[in-house]
Amino acid sequence: MKSSSHLYALLLVCAALAGCGGGGGTSADSSPAGSASPPSSPSAASPSGASAPSGAAVSSTATSVPQSSTPNVQPITVAAAPGLTRNMLTTSVTVCQPGTSNCATINNIQVDTGSHGLRILASALPASLTLAAVGSGSGVTGECAVFGGGYAWGAVRSADVRMAGQLAAAIPIQLISDPAVPNVPTDCAGSGPAMLNVSSLRANGILGVGLFAADCGSGCVNAALPRWYYSCDAGGACLASTQALAQQVSNPVSRFALDNNGVVIDLPAIADAGAVSVSGSMIFGIGTQANNTLGGASVVKANPVTGYVATSSAGQTYAQSYLDSGSNGLFFSNSQLPQCGYWYCPSSTQTASASIIGSDGVSNTVSFAIGNSTALFGSSNNAFNNLAGIASNSFGWGLPFFFGRRVYTAIASRATSAGPGPYYAF
Repeated sequence: MKSSSHLYALLLVCAALAGCGGGGGTSADSSPAGSASPPSSPSAASPSGASAPSGAAVSSTATSVPQSSTPNVQPITVAAAPGLTRNMLTTSVTVCQPGTSNCATINNIQVDTGSHGLRILASALPASLTLAAVGSGSGVTGECAVFGGGYAWGAVRSADVRMAGQLAAAIPIQLISDPAVPNVPTDCAGSGPAMLNVSSLRANGILGVGLFAADCGSGCVNAALPRWYYSCDAGGACLASTQALAQQVSNPVSRFALDNNGVVIDLPAIADAGAVSVSGSMIFGIGTQANNTLGGASVVKANPVTGYVATSSAGQTYAQSYLDSGSNGLFFSNSQLPQCGYWYCPSSTQTASASIIGSDGVSNTVSFAIGNSTALFGSSNNAFNNLAGIASNSFGWGLPFFFGRRVYTAIASRATSAGPGPYYAF
């Protein structure tokens, strides 16, 4: 899912349906649902905002990469998901009251390289785990995380976030459907259907591990943008407000002490018919340990403000292109392919190629497959490497792209062995 931050004005046009970015589809006429993806691209599982705030938090600009020996491998899996959603990549996240051992491990959190920050349903936390509100005085900060297919509304709270051997201490997270902010602002509610429970979010939360450190950046520091951050009083009234960078919902990886310059998603190859389940690894850091070196991976630099790369396919160039584990399909325009609802459904698997082009003009040509969505959705499998759907003016490299590859997502301004992010590599 592409998140609204950093000009990830990514539309999740089908959050309430089963299909694209971050979730899968149930049938040939299911609409995409998954994570944030660029405008006009189906997706639906992580925030994808309507406004376009500029850049993210800037960190280290050093040329050397600090080395680490901290455990950095987090298990990830694709398996059955709510609503028969396919290609839903999930993990478990441990959340604690800051500085204490009062913790809870929350399962079925979507892993999303297209958004930034941890968002968890309030109903997924035990009553014994209370998290302090991020706000001023007696007020609470609310946030509207907008998707193309809807919105997630909740309060911003402080938590320790633990994965593998890593700790992001006292970082702001979003607690979706937090009872402390019961009234959804009108402009947020007008963004589309509510995504405030497991059946509509199709997960217990979203772990945004994308290209930036904060979910809005300087745009929200400098202006009270609609459908972003709100100051809410004790009576539940909320007004749009600015938000200091340190208090914005943060990519947890960016707040680790080490291994904090990006992630590697490592998933095995699967057959064209799909797989019932797939297990892989999310490895923290790039070039910080022996298990996350770039090796021979090709680097594709992303736009430092929007996070987009470009894709050239079938004679058309898409300036708004992205690599997004939160999108459950490949999304692009092709008038020659048969369409079944929101999905392509050729009678037999088709192969195609496209060039992914970085902001520096360097390109990398990749091949991909397009399967019959009707047959795929009709099977009992949950993971597919050839599920493809329709987008008009963007190209989304969703989860099918990740199978059989090590895909690196480097955080903006963080030093890596290939220079500072933001970039993708594979």
